[in-house]
Amino acid sequence: MPADRGREGERAAARVVEEIERLIVTGELLPGQPIRQVLMADRLGVSRLPIREALRQLAAAGLVDHQHNVGYTVARLQQSDFDQIYLMRAALEPEIIATLPRFSEEVLTEVRRVGDLVVEAADRGDLLAMRLHNHAFHFAIFDHSPLHLVVTEIRRLWTLAMPYHAAYLYDPAARARVVAEHDQMIEALSEHDNERLDELMNLHRQGGEISAGVMLRADRTSVRRSPDPADREE
Repeated sequence: MPADRGREGERAAARVVEEIERLIVTGELLPGQPIRQVLMADRLGVSRLPIREALRQLAAAGLVDHQHNVGYTVARLQQSDFDQIYLMRAALEPEIIATLPRFSEEVLTEVRRVGDLVVEAADRGDLLAMRLHNHAFHFAIFDHSPLHLVVTEIRRLWTLAMPYHAAYLYDPAARARVVAEHDQMIEALSEHDNERLDELMNLHRQGGEISAGVMLRADRTSVRRSPDPADREE
């Protein structure tokens, strides 16, 4: 039935969006790298239709760029983009934190569990796992805010910036600082001290902003894009 096919197409596109986001966040797809529709369709075992729809959605979200008759590439951000990302985060994250309820012991246990994963990744020097668990740690907190639309926007901003955060964690002192700040955040959560939590988040965010600047300075070489044949067919 047409309606069933439409729902199947939406689910396929949503799965492709999730997978391409994962590839961008983990660094398997780098800023400026072309995303070949045929290759991505083969990799994910889907037709090119959900690939095209997913790429359109990702372009609308700012995660990929599109050039007509050339194709899609992972978005390459400039310093002005990061200035805006951190301006929005600095404005919106305090609003989220201010609305957080008192966490139950069950919720605190889950936050501590994810925090422990950050510690384990830091101890073994697994920077990718540390970045991913750090993301999960913060959204284990943010997701309890009733400001769901704001949290969704913050998640998009984090995803945009994550490929540029790796440099910060190469420094063992920075990794130790992240872990210590997480411990302090958990303490503030256990006391339902949202004001203190906001102060800690501000410090934490500054570390990410500094690392993004380091990565931007290192990311100066443009990736030359050859046309994607799939784009010419549209």
